[in-house]
Amino acid sequence: MSIIWTLYDISPYIFLQALTKDSLTVSVDAVVYYKVYDPVWAVINVADYDTATRYLAATTLRNALGTRKLTEILGDRPAVSSQVFINMKQMTREWGVKVVRVEIKDICLPLQLQKAMAAEAESSRLANAKIIVAKSEIESTRNLQKATTLLMDNPLCMQLRYLQSLHMISGDKTHTIVFPFSAEMLRKIFK
Repeated sequence: MSIIWTLYDISPYIFLQALTKDSLTVSVDAVVYYKVYDPVWAVINVADYDTATRYLAATTLRNALGTRKLTEILGDRPAVSSQVFINMKQMTREWGVKVVRVEIKDICLPLQLQKAMAAEAESSRLANAKIIVAKSEIESTRNLQKATTLLMDNPLCMQLRYLQSLHMISGDKTHTIVFPFSAEMLRKIFK
């Protein structure tokens, strides 16, 4: 009868700071899940398999982060975790340790970088809003030009529009009524 030892360990959080490909510093929290499948190898081949696994995880994670830009790291955490997992899995096999899973828990950015990114996003939103307002102003001006052309071609349309405007004003329960006069009428009145 043979006894097979299987120890499951969870390496504590690995907290490190790394420099990304675009020279930005990020703080990363990660966890490495591993098990010792051969305790004899784990004790003989490495002085302290737990510490060695932690150092290997930190080094591999730092190398993985250094090959990617910040947007890639933030956008695809599982890919970074997978890269670290594959690299660690190959290296720890000869120690008698099997890496089961690597998970990046948190990525923290420096406060100044967070503020700069927020300011950039806000200015981008404001610029887009101004573009939308400008486009709607252009469309509104075009519609007014079309309406003016239609109203100027037929004097009855202009009279109907005038009466419609008076009706809208009188429906507001105000005591003020506005009578628009054309320049020609004003000349006739004041002569």
